[in-house]
Order: sequence, then structure tokens, then C-alpha cells
Amino acid sequence: MGWVSTQRAQEMVALLPGCTLNRGRLQWQTAADHPLQRSQTLQAFLEQQAAHGRLTGWRGEFFAWWPDTPAWPPALDVPPFLCVERAGFRHLGLMSHAVHIHGFLPQGELWCGRRSDHKATDPGLLDNLAAGGLTAGEAPLTTAVRELAEEASLHLSDPSRLREAGVIRTQRLEPQGWHDEQLLVYTLHMTEQETPINADGEVKEFLCLSPGEVVSRMQSGQFTVDACASLAQSLAWLMTDSSRHRPGPEAP
Repeated sequence: MGWVSTQRAQEMVALLPGCTLNRGRLQWQTAADHPLQRSQTLQAFLEQQAAHGRLTGWRGEFFAWWPDTPAWPPALDVPPFLCVERAGFRHLGLMSHAVHIHGFLPQGELWCGRRSDHKATDPGLLDNLAAGGLTAGEAPLTTAVRELAEEASLHLSDPSRLREAGVIRTQRLEPQGWHDEQLLVYTLHMTEQETPINADGEVKEFLCLSPGEVVSRMQSGQFTVDACASLAQSLAWLMTDSSRHRPGPEAP
């Protein structure tokens, strides 16, 4: 299910009923058959960790955990195995889900947001037009539409303007623990009249960057790691999509 350090595994054995550690493998033999019971048990452990200062960045927001779902659309319409505090996912190395939206102008420019200096994660770095974690019980498209409204003041009357651009998984070690997330990528083709304006204080500014500027700023480390990964996925999807619709040699 996840990946934790030896020290954290030992804490789980001591505090989480049903946990055993044998030859580097941590197993949780939960007695709960219902997702709600599993969630409550694991949530209680996370609350203990937070109370002892071992878990920081508590959000009061629940994420859901499913087994790995590499295809698009992910099979997130089935009941999750459990739902717990968002900050607990890195703490336990559980795979989370997030939506990432790229806003392209007709000539290829890309609208990018600069994260607020007050963000707990990656403050001040460049990011996508909008992005956000998939809250438990919310569909990916609903999350994408909501994040666009909150982060960019773009209220889509027609959500079908958002085009699915595939899934990419990112994994890395962070100070809070093991980051493991599936990025559900969307593209939005914007008009020259649409200008993003932040509404929730999470974005410091928006920049309209040419493709060359995007690449240069990526190479100099100005973008978040996940923004780079999701943009690579988005561009690969766009190239594949355009080749599928390119007229063949016999077309007029």
C-alpha cells in the first residue's frame, strides 16, 4: 500500500493495531472489513502522530486510497479502500491523486501560475494553470472545474472544453515522507480574451510564457517537479492526438 522509513514502521507497530514488521516488510492485518472502520483506525494513528509532532501540515481534508490504476480514466468510481487525512498520505507513502490543467493559447503560449510564497509545498515555484488534490468523494472533472474557478477565476460553462490528456505517476522522497501521486492531466484551449486571475490566495501571479520560455524556466528549476511531469504528459498526448487526426496521404 505504501512505503515508510524503518523508524516510522516501528512507530506503526507500536501504535497501530495489527501492524507487524518482519525482514523489512511492514504488514497491517486490519480486522476491519468496512472502509469506514479501516479509515477510522488509520486516522486515529495519524492523529497520534500529529499530536506528537511527527506529522506536520495537517489539512483537515480527506484523500481516498485505491490500488494502482494506470489507465485513463482511472477506476475511481469503485469504493476506495480507505479515506484519511491528506497529510497522512506522504507520511505513510500512500498513492494519492491530483488533477493538473494546462491552459494553451492558439499560438502555443502557456498560462502558468506562480505558487504563493505562503504555500506549504513548493512556495514561489511556477506551476500549471490550475492543479489540486483529488478530495475524497469528488470526481476528477469536478475537481478540475472547481480548481479552475478557485485558482484562476475561470468558470467553465462547458466542462467538455477540458480534454483528458492521460495519467502520469510521480514518486520521490520529500521531508514529510514518500510522495507517490497519480497526476490526472487535462488540457484547456483558451482564447486571447481569457485571462486567469487568482481568487483563493494560492497563486501569487500568472505568467503567459512562450514554449521556449517554458523550457528555459523548467531547465533552470523554476517549475515544480509535478508541473514538469504533467506538462510532458500533456504534450505527448497532444502530439499523439494530432497525429491520429492528421489527414492521410489519400485525403484531399
